[in-house]
Amino acid sequence: MSRQIRNIAIIAHVDHGKTTLVDQLLRQSGTFAAHQQLEERVMDSNDLEKERGITIMAKNTAVQWGDTHINIVDTPGHADFGAEVERVLGMVDGVLLLVDAVEGPMPQTRFVTRKALELGLKPIVVINKVDRPGARADYVISATFDLFDKLGATEEQLDFPVIYASGLQGYAGEDPEVRSGDMKPLFEMILSHVAAPEGDPEGPLQMQIADLDYSSYVGRIAVGRIRRGSMRPGQDIVLIHGVDKTQTKARILQLLGFDGLKRVPWESATVGDIVAVTGIEEPSIGATIAAPEAPEALPWKPIDEPTLNMTFQVNTSPFAGREGKFVTSRQLRERLYRELLINVALRVEDTDNADVFMVSGRGELHLTILIENMRREGYELAVSRPRVIQRQVDGVWEEPYEALTVDVEEQHQGTIMERLGIRRGELQDMIPDGRGRVRLEYKIPARGLIGFHTEFLTATSGTGVISHIFDNYGPVKGTIPARNNGVLISAEEGEAVGFALFNLQERGRMFVSPGDKVYEGMVIGIHTRDND
Repeated sequence: MSRQIRNIAIIAHVDHGKTTLVDQLLRQSGTFAAHQQLEERVMDSNDLEKERGITIMAKNTAVQWGDTHINIVDTPGHADFGAEVERVLGMVDGVLLLVDAVEGPMPQTRFVTRKALELGLKPIVVINKVDRPGARADYVISATFDLFDKLGATEEQLDFPVIYASGLQGYAGEDPEVRSGDMKPLFEMILSHVAAPEGDPEGPLQMQIADLDYSSYVGRIAVGRIRRGSMRPGQDIVLIHGVDKTQTKARILQLLGFDGLKRVPWESATVGDIVAVTGIEEPSIGATIAAPEAPEALPWKPIDEPTLNMTFQVNTSPFAGREGKFVTSRQLRERLYRELLINVALRVEDTDNADVFMVSGRGELHLTILIENMRREGYELAVSRPRVIQRQVDGVWEEPYEALTVDVEEQHQGTIMERLGIRRGELQDMIPDGRGRVRLEYKIPARGLIGFHTEFLTATSGTGVISHIFDNYGPVKGTIPARNNGVLISAEEGEAVGFALFNLQERGRMFVSPGDKVYEGMVIGIHTRDND
């Protein structure tokens, strides 16, 4: 086979234009025919991803540039999905770090970048949105260099190539003033700076499962990169599980490669190819697919532990069963355990009560996405307030801390610092940008951030930017004040009336709208004062 392979991952902060850039690469490589209607942000395939503009699951796509097959793996920018990131980086030989030309590198980028540098991957820095007013490419490059240096990059990694691009307009170039053209310079840089995959194509098969998918037609689909040997449909294999190294025999039914966003059946695949295979009964993340004559396992990495848990239970309110299709504990349990097949950072435990399940995840966002997906699928459930998972080490209780970065206008700086002080945050760094905004870096207990987003947006009139990431476990800080407002509750069952809600406005903030059905004892708003 004369074809060349390149495997790269894209790292970027939320909203820095990663998905738009990939759309352009797909368009310009001819993966999509000229007449095809290409929807915006192709890579975000889940409805919630499109609405929130974030990437949750890692996606695989591939483009053909000349005779080179380029596999592009999208990484989630959010720390809550960090478990996805580590596995994905194990499949690639280089990374594109995409940075906004105005904002510079952000904290979520740090998390993924640190993982990539630790794995020895060489970065290509893409300064995106160079056509934005206020773009400051020089500042962004020096900030990126400092970031790499802080994260312990080697001299070779610090000598990174830079390319300037606009994903929206579809051009890239090596000159900061580039304002027209196409993506060819970026493709050429990928070919020249990313190493071709190494491995023995003639040896016995070895492939580690890095991602799982599920299809109601073929069951579970395992995705990974072939490290050694080659693969074809109908081949007998051995699956070596991660922790206990137990082996199960299986046969590959279908071998699928990536072409654009589609999976297409392949007759064979070799070292360096990223493929999806079906026919394995119980694939697990980190397990090795090997040849029966040489069952050697690849090193297995444990996944980050969850930091937050909450209980999911059957809806017991008087309105139970009116909105959803799935309302029993059996259906709820099946759905949660099915989520475990593809959502590896999640933990689900049965409790003493058959109707209640303890669900643990990597953060508020991780669990919010799960709840919202289930709600849209027609499940009815009640959830408890989130609790931080504490642990005991040598007799000392420890709790998770987050590294928090807030970017606010100077006029709101005092308010935000006061609010974070109350929530036990410690200021680590303060960087004014000389344009009326300031960036504050904090270390704060994870429980201090629960419910802070809404408060933050109100305090900064919607102009603030907030992002945080798991930092480490440390000694438990003192108490964090709970909400000090009372609640408004409904006195009887019926429909909320506009006239009554209007008269209640000065007493608090309402959760219900006119016409909503309410029941006796239902919380319908937050009181302005501290008495119920």
